[in-house]
Amino acid sequence: MAEPGGDAATSAPEWGELHGIQQVATELGISTRTMRFYEDKGLIEPRRVGTTRIYTRREVGRMQLILRGKRLGFSLREIQTFLDLYDADPQHLEQMRALADRVRARIEELEQHQTAIEQTLAELRQIECEALARVTAAEAADRSHP
Repeated sequence: MAEPGGDAATSAPEWGELHGIQQVATELGISTRTMRFYEDKGLIEPRRVGTTRIYTRREVGRMQLILRGKRLGFSLREIQTFLDLYDADPQHLEQMRALADRVRARIEELEQHQTAIEQTLAELRQIECEALARVTAAEAADRSHP
């Protein structure tokens, strides 16, 4: 995850300064309901003009980080921690340390899952092979005994 307003935010279309919820949701490829969900969780805080939500470049960047964090398998609590550290540490050192630690843990989790999946696939392939061998043997026996 990068910092809001950094590479993630600048890779988006030209954001200018202020945008409505529908425009931001469309540009990010999510629903307005998703945007409101993250607002309800306190992860983003759009400005309000009456009942209209207005998103700044900062909020769009935060949304990009949230979406990336979810895609990478981080919990909302972990994402909130990263965002809080970003806000509290102007140099973002604590955020980067915490991020590196959590990313390492996530890599280890995924590697364990990968090992388990590889073992399961090998076992399933063996079972498939044995089942097909039995079918072939039974069919051959049926053909030899009219």
